[in-house]
Amino acid sequence: MAKSMRLIEENLKLVDAVLYVLDARAAFSCLNPLFDKLLQGRNKKALYILNKCDLADPEVNPLLLEHFAKKGAAMLATGTDKANVRGVLEKLEELLAEKIEKNKKKGITLPVRAMVIGIPNSGKSTIINTLCGNKKASTGNRPGVTRGKQWVKISDGVELLDTPGTLWNAFEDQQAARHLAYIGSIDDDVTDREQLCAFLLEELKELYPKQLEAKYGADLTLSPYEILYQISKKKGCLKGGEVDTFRGARAILDDFRKARIGRITLERPQDA
Repeated sequence: MAKSMRLIEENLKLVDAVLYVLDARAAFSCLNPLFDKLLQGRNKKALYILNKCDLADPEVNPLLLEHFAKKGAAMLATGTDKANVRGVLEKLEELLAEKIEKNKKKGITLPVRAMVIGIPNSGKSTIINTLCGNKKASTGNRPGVTRGKQWVKISDGVELLDTPGTLWNAFEDQQAARHLAYIGSIDDDVTDREQLCAFLLEELKELYPKQLEAKYGADLTLSPYEILYQISKKKGCLKGGEVDTFRGARAILDDFRKARIGRITLERPQDA
């Protein structure tokens, strides 16, 4: 973490703007306080990219967009959709229109440079690869794939700096930590998967009960652990003839991450 933050701090002076990638399903938990502290007083334009909006609740997406537009420029994005992601370049040009115009008047043809930041598994590298049309930045559906900085030329006029996904070292808000674990930004191997899944089921009972019932036929009068047991049994997750709730929890988390339960958003503007 310290190494990643030094890398970001050292390279901020090289860029004109920052592309801050957030997972739309848990956008406020994705706001790294270390990034916010680092950007204060740097006078860098920021574009908030609410990524993976195709997995998030379509009714909540516009509310999040309105909220983040008050902090700076903002857009909804699906990192794998080329037509959609081209909007990043349009927004970037709008943000830096004054600087671009000044350079033109001076006869200077410098490319626009932006740093892409975000927590692990937010989709930073996927957006970059979709923009440039090939796999130049390392990607993967797990945290910690990008290890160092990577400059990527998008066109003659735009260069992006991909940076490692970075978390902070103390989670005072345990719900935020759980939300990051649900979306895969915290490595599953360092969590109690069954407990994590029980917390997720508890939140889904409150936020999206109909989707939970429709997907699993879950009895919502039961406790989260009883629902986990029930779903694990229905899925045939067995070990030695006994219901294996560890495998069941893994399957439910995978269903959530791939929107098989439905398009779900865990946080709303009032949660900011």
